Amino acid sequence: MELIEKLEILGDSAKYDAACTSSGVDRRGRNDGGIGNSYACGICHSFAADGRCISLLKVLMTNSCIYNCKYCINRTDNDIPRARFTPEELADITINFYRRNYIEGLFLSSAVIRNPDYTCEQMIECLALLRNKYRFNGYIHAKAIPGADSELISRLGMYADRISVNIELPSQQSLERLAPDKSRSSIFLPMGHITAKIQQNSTEIVKYRHADKFAPAGQSTQMIIGATEDTDYQIIRLSEALYNKYSLKRVFFSAYVPVGDSRVLPDENTPPPLLREHRLYQADWLLRFYGYRADELLDEKHQSFDPLLDPKCNWAVNHPELFPVEINKAPYETLLRVPGIGVKSANRICTARREAKLRFEDLKKLGVVVKRAQYFITCMGRQQQGLIITEAAVMRQLMSASTVRKLDGMQSMEQLSFFDEKSAAPTLEDYRKCLTGQM
Repeated sequence: MELIEKLEILGDSAKYDAACTSSGVDRRGRNDGGIGNSYACGICHSFAADGRCISLLKVLMTNSCIYNCKYCINRTDNDIPRARFTPEELADITINFYRRNYIEGLFLSSAVIRNPDYTCEQMIECLALLRNKYRFNGYIHAKAIPGADSELISRLGMYADRISVNIELPSQQSLERLAPDKSRSSIFLPMGHITAKIQQNSTEIVKYRHADKFAPAGQSTQMIIGATEDTDYQIIRLSEALYNKYSLKRVFFSAYVPVGDSRVLPDENTPPPLLREHRLYQADWLLRFYGYRADELLDEKHQSFDPLLDPKCNWAVNHPELFPVEINKAPYETLLRVPGIGVKSANRICTARREAKLRFEDLKKLGVVVKRAQYFITCMGRQQQGLIITEAAVMRQLMSASTVRKLDGMQSMEQLSFFDEKSAAPTLEDYRKCLTGQM
């Protein structure tokens, strides 16, 4: 089989791995004959400080797998074309793509061939060629193979910038039903080993200046959403536990795309739960940057996120006793709980109010989305002039125009919009807030 055919097959097989993230590590090119560098600002579907779009080669070592996970396109009983790179072939392709300026890094994963140890050894050999033979200093994200020996995981982490172990499904029951060859222990064991190695390496770097770095960009994981009956509450609680116990950089959520006709999976005509995936990412952002806890966002009685309101607005609407808050006096942690105020705008408010009392006219200049925040704040003890606050009015303003029409009796669901269609055209600043997570 020609290399280009292998690349088409194995590149397409890798598309279900969620890895569109910033690299989290800065590494300058060295003057020792090596090539490439890595920027913390972004790798895949992101932008560097100079405006460049940065991308990585996302590929599998092989899609021939000994496992029969029902949700996976590469499962044993699926009739698809199979291919396999040798370590030399993949290293050569990567370095040639880099020299042609097609990519700036590598995302490497693999199906399990023979056994987890052998698969991990093949990945290590490929990365060793890139680092040692080609002196490649660019970003590398490697997926560790659950069940592989801890020593092999350690070697893999010495070559990769970020390392990850996919948890795949949120519960042991789901794994037993859809992936009987896997278990939570085989996933959590390497996760814990990676965490311990990162902590140990941090100590070594302090003591020894030239100590080799182990996975300097940390570790991440991925969960499939919608393939099982696991609720949003279960998923967000598991995410919180992973952040607390294993110090993960990111938990990725991947909406299940039907790739089989198994009776235990959703029908192939069922659309991927993209809105649900979006809500989970919003909740994940609140856990990591806004100081929320999982049990604040959902509980045993309410196990799914509201499709009409983002998690932060939904929490605020359900806790009217905590609002309004005085913008000139509220602590930073309280400001973060106000819809329309993000991390950056909360910092700006805390800085600006030291110099003068803030008014509603000042808030927009500080990056606050006043159309949302006005229902939950006061400025100098006063609410926005002419504002009528009722539960119905607040709900209608926090929802998009298309969603409101749906509530008014329209039967067809329309695409959600960031902006009210009746308002003026969105500005560049409006787009920026939507893309940077200002909630």
